Amino acid sequence: MPRGESGRIVLEVNPEEKRDLYDALGQDGLTLKDWFLGQARRYLRDRNQRELFFEAAEASRPFSAGKNAESTKQT
Repeated sequence: MPRGESGRIVLEVNPEEKRDLYDALGQDGLTLKDWFLGQARRYLRDRNQRELFFEAAEASRPFSAGKNAESTKQT
């Protein structure tokens, strides 16, 4: 799907799911835009937290014997 430079996001969804989503959001007092932006922010925050967690875990992990042996191998 093409990505333009505007701030718009366009996607196609099943009409029944669209109707159900709008109904549910309306009952919760949310607009699609508000809901989407909240979900997008949460996704990006959680994704960044996972990346930071894995980077920290990788940095604190001791070298394996195989890696250590290869890195110190004399040629």
